[in-house]
Amino acid sequence: MKIADVSIARGGVPVLEGVSFQLDPGRALILRGPNGCGKTTLLRTIAGLQPPIAGSITGVEDDIAYAGHSDGIKLTLSVAENLAFWAEVFGSCDIDRAVEAFDLRALLNRPAGALSAGQKRRLGLARLMVTGRRYWVLDEPTVSLDRASVANFASVVQRHLAEGGAALIATHIDLGLEEETLDLSAYRAKLPDLQDFDEAFL
Repeated sequence: MKIADVSIARGGVPVLEGVSFQLDPGRALILRGPNGCGKTTLLRTIAGLQPPIAGSITGVEDDIAYAGHSDGIKLTLSVAENLAFWAEVFGSCDIDRAVEAFDLRALLNRPAGALSAGQKRRLGLARLMVTGRRYWVLDEPTVSLDRASVANFASVVQRHLAEGGAALIATHIDLGLEEETLDLSAYRAKLPDLQDFDEAFL
């Protein structure tokens, strides 16, 4: 994955300019920065949910699995049905590995709407493993997880990296991975100075 001079906007307002980095298979990159600096908008752009206003994103065509603030699950379906649905979408047939990795065996027949917040998050993250995608793009993936589940999630990511996958993660916590970090504060866009505008447009 190569991000070259990417600039992004939120609601038409530039938030980040000139972001550049490369993420190779087997590596993790942690995005840091204060709330509102543009981490979520950058991840959504890389995942193809919105276009950049400048720059290029290459090497990730049809190879990204994105997990955002929403768990991405269907509440009326059971845990097993949710995973089977996503496995079918991505052309996979095996959900057992994801079930074991996120400790979902005892919950397989339970409707997703009856799960706790942490259980829903585990189910949402388990979707990553049935996609077969190499690049995991994750926005605050540990929200609602207890300490044991955070440690388990970090182990899952570590195995993904060891198998040739890669992970781009926006998080404020230490996952204990051998990762690089990128502080997006250095790429904050300079907002226009109203004094620079022609009075005819005011």
